[in-house]
Amino acid sequence: MTDDILITVLGAEQICASCVGAPGSWDTYEWLQAAIGRKYRDSNISYEYIDIEQPPDNEQHQKLAERILDDEFFYPLVLINDEIVAEGIPRLKTIYRELDKHGAVGQ
Repeated sequence: MTDDILITVLGAEQICASCVGAPGSWDTYEWLQAAIGRKYRDSNISYEYIDIEQPPDNEQHQKLAERILDDEFFYPLVLINDEIVAEGIPRLKTIYRELDKHGAVGQ
C-alpha cells in the first residue's frame, strides 16, 4: 500500500510579475490535477490550494506565503508532502519524478 500524497499549490489571484504570459495560480492548480489524474491513480493523492494573500492558520504555509511575498520564490509554489518541488511555471516531468519517489501508482 502506498502512503498518502498531498500536493499543495501556493499562489495568488494576480499573476506573478516574473511569469508574464503564464497561467494564473488557480489555473495551474487545476491543470496539475488534470495532468496528474491522467497519469496516476489518484486514490492516495489529495490537493490543496493556499492563497498567499490570506494563508490559513498553518505556520509553515504562513512562512512560505511571506517568503513568496518577499520575492524569495516565484508563485505558484508547488509542494509535495510539504517539500518544494516547483515554482513559477511547474514542469510536469519534475513533478512526475517526485510523485514516483513518493510511491504514486500509475494508471
